[in-house]
Amino acid sequence: MKAVFLDTQSLDDLDLSPLANSVDALQCYSATSADEVAERIQGYDIVITNKVVLSAEHIRAADQLKLICVVATGVNNVDLEAARARSIPVCNSQGYGVHSVAQHVLGLMLALHTQLLAYDRAVRQGDWNRSTQFCLLDYPILELSGRTLGLVGYGALGQEVARLAACFGMQVLISARPGSETVPDDRVAFDEVLKRADVLTLHCPLTDQTRNLIDAAALATMKPGSFLINAARGGIVDEAALKAALCDGHLGGAATDVLSEEPPRNGNILLDDSIPNLIVTPHSAWGSVQARETIIRQTRENIEQFKQGQPVRQVNA
Repeated sequence: MKAVFLDTQSLDDLDLSPLANSVDALQCYSATSADEVAERIQGYDIVITNKVVLSAEHIRAADQLKLICVVATGVNNVDLEAARARSIPVCNSQGYGVHSVAQHVLGLMLALHTQLLAYDRAVRQGDWNRSTQFCLLDYPILELSGRTLGLVGYGALGQEVARLAACFGMQVLISARPGSETVPDDRVAFDEVLKRADVLTLHCPLTDQTRNLIDAAALATMKPGSFLINAARGGIVDEAALKAALCDGHLGGAATDVLSEEPPRNGNILLDDSIPNLIVTPHSAWGSVQARETIIRQTRENIEQFKQGQPVRQVNA
């Protein structure tokens, strides 16, 4: 079997030989533009993609195509119905970033509470040199212990963040599904979580129901001085409303690993340096070496299991 990997860019620093060894031939491209897809997938049995879009037209025209592997969990870049119509399994990667994302979220949470960036900036601009005492305490430092963490989304990621937060002595509130009329015994109504959380962290998918879930009204419901962390998807938070809540001092701080457009080639309202106590990271929470090695291992497993007639992690069965 011959395979083509359309966008290796996010894995280029790793050993791709496990993938090469699972097929007769592997063609790799660091990136593939939309107008290059049709030509590049022609004649291949397996197409591996991260973010490159495989449309219904692409799938119908690729005569030899037998398997699509997505080296990510999200498969919105693949026309699943078109693949199903041709009995082509679409197999993704799952659970690879649980520890990496949870670690990143705790890192952001700690940075906000300890004013890490503010103190680093203060030292670099000479504030410590000018201090009249041995230390510098210009920015209020808060302890995680005793604080309340609100979780929106309680899959594997949310559960790992909850476990780590509990190690720091935080009380954890798990939100019921927003808009749900019933609240399970182990959950707290979404509006109640907004009101009680000192830190709100998001781990839900972006859907029609969660788009702009954290809007101006939700932010106004949050406790004055509370923190918001988003390592889920950019569209879940109304970015203009978040900027306003930070600039008017209602929120104590926020951190986001995601934006509504990625990369933000057209700019983004949250990249304004005047916004106080905001940390923005470049959708890097998932990207530990271990997590990305897991993606390669799972993709190899997806190929090997398909060759044995038993596809795994298939999302269009």
